[in-house]
Amino acid sequence: MTTDRRTVLADAAIHVLAEEGMRGLTHRAVDRAADLPPGTTSAYFRTRQALLTALVRRLVALDQAELQAAGEQVRVPRAAAELTDGLAGFVEQRLTGEGRQRSLARYACAVESVRHPELREILVPRQNAAREAVRAFLHAQGVADAEGRTLTLLACVDGLVFDRLVGGGGAVSRDEIAGLVAAALRDSGGEAGAAAG
Repeated sequence: MTTDRRTVLADAAIHVLAEEGMRGLTHRAVDRAADLPPGTTSAYFRTRQALLTALVRRLVALDQAELQAAGEQVRVPRAAAELTDGLAGFVEQRLTGEGRQRSLARYACAVESVRHPELREILVPRQNAAREAVRAFLHAQGVADAEGRTLTLLACVDGLVFDRLVGGGGAVSRDEIAGLVAAALRDSGGEAGAAAG
């Protein structure tokens, strides 16, 4: 557990945003969530925009660390079934526990970034080991535009997470993920392997 005050406040802000929405994200609410004296948050982040920016930076840092670790652990998948399993685990993580809170906060920030371009710049997708593992797998399967298909596949996975969070549809099935992987492999020569996964 971190003791850095700015990090503690940013983590508390993520919790508040996930639980209370954008309108509930106030300095006082963050003070309460962090169990710190009133005025602490405003002492570190003078404006609401400064608080929101710190929250977004923390979200990105947590996401990047998680994706980097996942990619380093799994390496490049050898088969479509292996990629499907990895993506299914990622989706489950995004829909449960702390991952669910961060997902809710992330989507709220994404909507807010439409009005605040400086947040959009922070939220832009970044290179990490997990993304590279997907790209390398698609490239190895003969996908012509492996980078483009990677972005599309991951956007579709993200869309499933969003759908379940806002639609209350429960878990994402492995078959749904397998279908996305098969679509990413279509016309590459690796489609048969995806169907078998």
